[in-house]
Amino acid sequence: MKPMSHDFKARAGKALENPVLQSALKNLNTGFVEQRRKCAEALPEFEALRDLGKEICDHALANLDFYLRRYEEQVTAAGGHVHWASTSEDACRIVTDICRQAEAKKVIRGKSMIGEEVGINDALEKAGFEAIETDLGEYILQLAKEPPSHIVAPAIHKSKDEISDLFHEHHSALGLTERQTERSALVQEARQVLREAFVTADVGITGANFLIADTGSNIIVTNEGNGDLTCTLPKVHIVTAAIDKVIPSVDDAMVLLRLLGRSATGQEITAYTTFSTGPKRPEDLDGPEEYHVILVDNGRSTMLGNEFRDMLRCIRCGACMNHCPVYGSVGGHAYGWVYPGPMGSVLTPMMVGLDEAGNLPNACTLNGRCQDVCPVRIPLPKLLRAHRTRQHEQKLSSGVFRFGLGVWTFFASHPRIYQFGTRIVMAAMGALGRRKGVFRRMPLAGGWTQVRDLPAPQGKTFQAAWQERLREKGR
Repeated sequence: MKPMSHDFKARAGKALENPVLQSALKNLNTGFVEQRRKCAEALPEFEALRDLGKEICDHALANLDFYLRRYEEQVTAAGGHVHWASTSEDACRIVTDICRQAEAKKVIRGKSMIGEEVGINDALEKAGFEAIETDLGEYILQLAKEPPSHIVAPAIHKSKDEISDLFHEHHSALGLTERQTERSALVQEARQVLREAFVTADVGITGANFLIADTGSNIIVTNEGNGDLTCTLPKVHIVTAAIDKVIPSVDDAMVLLRLLGRSATGQEITAYTTFSTGPKRPEDLDGPEEYHVILVDNGRSTMLGNEFRDMLRCIRCGACMNHCPVYGSVGGHAYGWVYPGPMGSVLTPMMVGLDEAGNLPNACTLNGRCQDVCPVRIPLPKLLRAHRTRQHEQKLSSGVFRFGLGVWTFFASHPRIYQFGTRIVMAAMGALGRRKGVFRRMPLAGGWTQVRDLPAPQGKTFQAAWQERLREKGR
């Protein structure tokens, strides 16, 4: 997916005017948000688990070289192969080379954010392979030729009628000519189509929620079971995973799994939690003949050594975006790349550049809800402010913005001038807006007044009112 983050403002404007999207986004509060709250409150040790999860991730990142080598040794000992990819291009090249060596024709994919990040589907199609998504949401979006809008529920922006139209358009050629309109019928139709893909695929590609260094195991969590079929039925299983997914032990994985389900969908644990360790052994009834793991860096080593290191703790639960008022208003496509919401506003500028994604760190009210719900306590507002600082230092923000900030800096550095100026401005605005109490239009405030009224100031300035309160209390 080509980054389009520079168009955030235009995309956000269109999203606000999309009634289907706005209806879908309302379900976040009644769905993921409320379920997370109930599930967290039902677990007395939830906050302690968050602290432990943070400690586990920080320890793994502090010793990442050791645990990656340990993981590689264990995968190799189990009969698997580990490949190292520094960039997206490297990852795609390795995947296509493995598929060619396997003489594959059809490749199926389980849901994988790292796969979206590096563009595996496009690479496979350009190389002449038939690539099929097996996660229901991702399959819907593949038919629609759209990117995901949420990292857990990728097709959350689609209505039932839109999905019905898509299936009717694409499945009629397969003999499924009756247009289905009920949710259960649509799911059954997708299963019928995907079942054929599962049994005829030559290569299965999955992501990884966690990689266990002590055992060389890969963990994936799903609610559909498609991940299990993708990694066991084809003769070749390829795991694509970011280097920051490695953790020390199974015990550590249990802690993070308890946090993941509750934070993502409000479940105590997802319906399917699958451990894969190497290819099929002689005594196994099923499994792949070849097992490959592609460890992708793609800028993470740089993050490991700078102020954005905390972001590498992310376990991709989506809680930050579920609770974000901006994401809840404009959805995921407005962010213009793979990762939306607060976590995307930190990750995307690191991966595609601040010049391309400079709008994203500024598309935030810094209300802190994302940090409050993050299962591994990532200080997202702090990281967003760090991007804003870099943006200002690199002079990537507009000249008008920098001039305005300079004016504000001058007044904020001279309290007496500031206080005098605010009294004058408040008095003038109060007089001009006294009749209606609001301003419908205001110079330099068009971003506000084009969608809402600006209340006219009334009474004293905040500082004057505060000083008066202190005097009343005898301070």
